[in-house]
Amino acid sequence: MAEPWGPDEVLAALPQKPPFLFVERILELSDEHIVGSYHFTGEEHFYAGHFPGNPITPGVILLEAMAQVGVVALGLRLASKQGLDLSPGFLTLFSEADVEFLNVVRPGQTATTRAEVVYFRHRKLKVRAEMHTDDGRLVCSAELAGMGVTQ
Repeated sequence: MAEPWGPDEVLAALPQKPPFLFVERILELSDEHIVGSYHFTGEEHFYAGHFPGNPITPGVILLEAMAQVGVVALGLRLASKQGLDLSPGFLTLFSEADVEFLNVVRPGQTATTRAEVVYFRHRKLKVRAEMHTDDGRLVCSAELAGMGVTQ
C-alpha cells in the first residue's frame, strides 16, 4: 500500500476545473470519510436564469458538488492508497445517485459536504453524503457512487 494523498494533493488532482469545479476546500480527509466545501459567490453563470429575481443553486449543481467531494476527491484518496496509476487520463465517472433535497442554497452561501464510505472495491466507490449550508441547514442527503477509469 502506498502513502495516501492528503487534502492538497487531492485538490490538485481533481479532474474538474473552473467553471465546473465545486470543491474549494477539503476540511477533513481520511480513509473512511471526507468533508469539503464550496462557496457559491453568485457570479456563477447559472444564476442568471435559475431563477431571475430569486436565484437558487440548481439541484443538479448541488448533486455535482456532493459527487466531486464524496466520490471524486475521496476516491482519489483511496485509489492513491492502493497505488493505482492516477496520471492524467484517470477519471472518476459518476454512476449512480439516490438523493433527497430538503432546502436550497442561495448565492453567497457556502455548502459543505460530508461523505462516508459505504464500500470501495474494484475501483468503485459508494458513499453516503449530506450537504449543509454555512448556517447548519441540511440541504440534501444522498447515496452516490462512481468508478475510476483510465481513458
